[in-house]
Amino acid sequence: MAQLPELTDVSWHVYAMTLVGLGVIYLFPYIPLIGRLIPSPLVCILSLTMLTFFIDLDIRTVGDMGELPDQLPFFLWPDVPLNFATLEIIFPFSMALAVVGLLESLMTATIVDDLTDTSSDKNRECKGQGIANISAGFLGGMAGCAMIGQSVINVKSGGRGRLSTLVAGMVLLIMVVFLNDWVAQIPMAALVSVMIMVSIGTFDWSSIKNIRKYPLSTNTVMISTVVVVVFTHNLAYGVFVGVLLGALFFANKISHFMYAESRLDEQTSTRYYIFHGQIFFNSSAKFLAVFNFKEAVSEVVIDLTRAHFWDITAVHSLDMAVIKFRREGAKVKVIGLNEASETIVDRFGVHDKPEELEKVLGGH
Repeated sequence: MAQLPELTDVSWHVYAMTLVGLGVIYLFPYIPLIGRLIPSPLVCILSLTMLTFFIDLDIRTVGDMGELPDQLPFFLWPDVPLNFATLEIIFPFSMALAVVGLLESLMTATIVDDLTDTSSDKNRECKGQGIANISAGFLGGMAGCAMIGQSVINVKSGGRGRLSTLVAGMVLLIMVVFLNDWVAQIPMAALVSVMIMVSIGTFDWSSIKNIRKYPLSTNTVMISTVVVVVFTHNLAYGVFVGVLLGALFFANKISHFMYAESRLDEQTSTRYYIFHGQIFFNSSAKFLAVFNFKEAVSEVVIDLTRAHFWDITAVHSLDMAVIKFRREGAKVKVIGLNEASETIVDRFGVHDKPEELEKVLGGH
């Protein structure tokens, strides 16, 4: 999508140059001896630049995009008041940058890990990115993140270590500052070709091939994320929608694994309810539906040995069950709570706290 403006309302020369660039990128590696030694994207950029220079084609170049810098960055303390008014202005933007930057960096790290068959310390990468962004601000730079396109180009060109990223950045800095006249001659069609190659290389084509095999929930999350990102041009919105849908589908799936057993001890007139699974906001209604509050029994035992309480909604459901049984004149005993469930029930539950229970009953 980012390349479409460079391919809209242009002459046929641009399309021809883009196709030639793609041909160089994909065919150059098959040349014996040198095909694997020199990165094909670099050959594409150099060859199309020379072609444009010698033929003098009327196509857009990097120089047409704006003026390139002619000096190295220098340290500068921002001339802004350090108060809450300034913080209120920059906080929304800084949060958005942090969220999008971290998300893209983590996705890039995952892609690079897959391509290189290695593992990376994601916490270390995030800390390094934060330190770099703060430092860049004092040098007139913008906050950034790991870049999927450039990382894939780097790896596929043979640069698999951290030194390769340093070299890429230093060479780019030298070229932009000291060789800007030459960089300005690079045709945009060459860069478009490279980015199209990156898009093709990073796209998970198997996701389309196996779409019939994947569950409906997985396909819904995947398609929704892609659609939102494409139409809003905002990665944060797409990831937010994907995570939200994923969480809802997961909650719905987990709720189906909650079930209960019930048995009656006629000698003691005691009804036992034995629960299995996860009890939370999505399964709390199912939890309450198990109980028969109108049954004439003297005691009710709620066995939660094989269950787990996750949130306040689940605790509220337990309170309501105990209160309703007590209103019907039955004694209620809750047993088997694990440590985590007991902690949340003790903190937010009211069925075993007379003073809190009085408030609830009084409120009703």
